Amino acid sequence: MENQYTTPPQPLQTSPIPPMDIPERPKTWLVESILITILCCLPFGIVGIVNAAKVNSLYDQTLYDEAKRASASAKKWAIIGLVVGLIVSLVYLAFIIRMAMTGDLSEMGLPGAEGFSF
Repeated sequence: MENQYTTPPQPLQTSPIPPMDIPERPKTWLVESILITILCCLPFGIVGIVNAAKVNSLYDQTLYDEAKRASASAKKWAIIGLVVGLIVSLVYLAFIIRMAMTGDLSEMGLPGAEGFSF
């Protein structure tokens, strides 16, 4: 007796499901925000972390526009934190150099300030 194979029934063709246009997941900027928080500017970095943490959650809830806005906001705060951190660091460096050149550091009695007199 020979095996007789029958093909399984095919599902009924209904109206085709239109393909959904799912946008690409936006960048979270989480790593950059954490580095800004640690190295440059704490307040702006924290705001960046909060916005970065929202991106994946909003995207997974299919709130694509809100996820994109959260990503843009996280990027904005990361850039602001970096710029402010660099400006503050440069001003501080200029202040220390000025203090060293005028001899104000040696008058403060700080240890190691003897080597700064010009």
